Amino acid sequence: MAVIITVEIPGRTQAEYEATHAQLIDAEWWPPQGFIAHAAGPDGTGGWRVVDFWDSEDDFLAFVEKARPIFERTGMPPVLPKVQEAVNVILK
Repeated sequence: MAVIITVEIPGRTQAEYEATHAQLIDAEWWPPQGFIAHAAGPDGTGGWRVVDFWDSEDDFLAFVEKARPIFERTGMPPVLPKVQEAVNVILK
């Protein structure tokens, strides 16, 4: 079952997001197993919002473990992702 992962990152800037994102997509394991799609942008309150689609929550959690050193290196604060079942995912 596909899942939607939403992460709200208070106080995160576009520059900080882009620095983290660049390191993730340069990782030798990118793209991670189960990754479907990613979108990110300002949340309207001075932070950043990330919305991902994954094949499963387990795939997402495996990605987080691989990405943890990058998150720590780039100063990503601890966040609690919201996980929802995706009834339908359509890609162009």
